[in-house]
Amino acid sequence: MDLPTLWFALAVTCWVLFFVLEGFDFGVGVLASALGRDDHERAAGVTTIGPVWDGNEVWLVAAVGVTFAAFPDWYAALLSGLYLPFVLVLLALAARGVALEFRGKGGTAGWRAACDGVLAGASLVVAALWGAVLGVLSAGLALGADGEVAGAGLGRSLAPLVSGPALLGAVLGVAVALVQGATFLGLRTTGPLRGRARTAALVALVPVAAVVAVVQVWWLAAVVVVAGLVAARREVLAFAAASLAVAGGVVAVLAAHLPVVLPSTLDPAASLTIASAAAGPEALRLITLAAVVVLPGVVAYQAFSYWVFRRRVASERVAS
Repeated sequence: MDLPTLWFALAVTCWVLFFVLEGFDFGVGVLASALGRDDHERAAGVTTIGPVWDGNEVWLVAAVGVTFAAFPDWYAALLSGLYLPFVLVLLALAARGVALEFRGKGGTAGWRAACDGVLAGASLVVAALWGAVLGVLSAGLALGADGEVAGAGLGRSLAPLVSGPALLGAVLGVAVALVQGATFLGLRTTGPLRGRARTAALVALVPVAAVVAVVQVWWLAAVVVVAGLVAARREVLAFAAASLAVAGGVVAVLAAHLPVVLPSTLDPAASLTIASAAAGPEALRLITLAAVVVLPGVVAYQAFSYWVFRRRVASERVAS
């Protein structure tokens, strides 16, 4: 395997880890306040992701960094063509982080409710935008022969967002995040929140099934498997199956047109391929050395944090 192909595989891996790990964070962010009947239950839902969400977000930094370092032309085309959604994603991620960090800093129920509202809204926006971005990538961008995306101003990055693939992707992004979040809550909580999470997962699977029936009907098999595991209360397997389905979907989008990594909707000859978008051999060799040191450390840290915070969170009130 040559270095450009190896680094494309690593870039896809980083994006998969981000979407899988942050997917359930977004879902929990929305569902914690929707499923929690009181402040205690809402706090229990937020607590399930409290120790791990910032570690999960590291994979966005890794994915963006790998894409920038190994495939600068791919990175440039994505950022110029989808500038608006990426800026909105960053703003929403910042709002989510503030809500999570400051929720426990205020002493009133109103303060916590406001933070829960910001958390839910920001998580919903991010899930929708990332789904829209993946929808756009599945179809391609209006790349010209010069490698630039056609258009000017906000219209250049706004037009792809109102396309059919983007709208379907937005709906699917939100619905899948809710399925992941619900299965994660079912796995990580006890009491009434755990039961409501199973119901929420089955409800969220309905729009997922509707969208995948339009996009790729064979993905219905994954929906059926997840629904069956949720109904059977096999929470570990249900969460694992949902995560594998998300991973498969991300790989399917990013690798759908190989060796093309970003199709041009204007001229197929202007599409970016793994070879044409990759950095030079010297740069790839240098970042390979860095990756050997950095990536295993990130994986080890994250595995350790999940092991430490592996116990369920009680959503029922426990007598002291």
